[in-house]
Amino acid sequence: MAVLGVGAVALSFASVLIRRTEAPSLVIAAGRLVVASLVLAPFFARQFPNERKILRQYWPMVGLAGLFLALHFAAWVESLRHTTVASSVVLVAMDPIFVAAVSPLLLRERISWRLGLAVGLGFLGMVIIGLQGLSAGAALKGNLLALAGALCAAGYLVVGRKVRPKLSLVTYVFLMYSVAAVLLAFAVLVSGPKLARIPGTAWLFIVLLGLGPQLVGHTSFNWALRYLAAPAVAMGILFEPVGATILAWLILGEAPLALEVAGGVVICCGIYLAMTDLPRPAEAEPAG
Repeated sequence: MAVLGVGAVALSFASVLIRRTEAPSLVIAAGRLVVASLVLAPFFARQFPNERKILRQYWPMVGLAGLFLALHFAAWVESLRHTTVASSVVLVAMDPIFVAAVSPLLLRERISWRLGLAVGLGFLGMVIIGLQGLSAGAALKGNLLALAGALCAAGYLVVGRKVRPKLSLVTYVFLMYSVAAVLLAFAVLVSGPKLARIPGTAWLFIVLLGLGPQLVGHTSFNWALRYLAAPAVAMGILFEPVGATILAWLILGEAPLALEVAGGVVICCGIYLAMTDLPRPAEAEPAG
């Protein structure tokens, strides 16, 4: 629970940093993953000899998780260019709904009534928050991109739940982040943005995105995937719309509106239900 909380707080900084970053969406998405991969590289080099054999079996699924992650960031970061922060963050956080829908079939994980109710409350809270952005004339393109990002995030979490119990955290996240970084970097080369024209402050914010929301935020959730059902981990991401709203108020001076406060309260109730329904960890992290 503590790790999920730290990860959710770190994720909450992402939308504010992205809004302040004057760079193309693909550059932002690729840059944050490159930064995280570079930090993890020396730790992976030490861990790799211990998992070389087992990695051969699970490499395709790690690559699939990286593909889902790349698509998630490409869609969501671009959505912030076309719609409000509230609408984008709320819609991209709908992945618990999709995860809960497929987990019983793909992962054979039973969804308890408490977790089902928690997901429902989370969905209701996101709708309440999103009503403000939608009523303000948020662009349909941005909303659809955010929803696509949620679908890809759900795929990333489901695949991760399948693979994480077999691999150490460092090996899994380094390879997954690296796959996503390579795919997005290739997309940047194809799209041909003028990197030299990107201001220095933008590169600083990209580094902060890689160290905070990516390295701390996403890695925390991938750590939890070893021990918890995918829908329960996905529920933790529902704190992001609440945290993003608070940070936008403190950093950008955007005070939360009544609908955003009401939605945040409902989401917190859902998170509480989900967190009090979590099983105790049954196994330890692999050595190294």
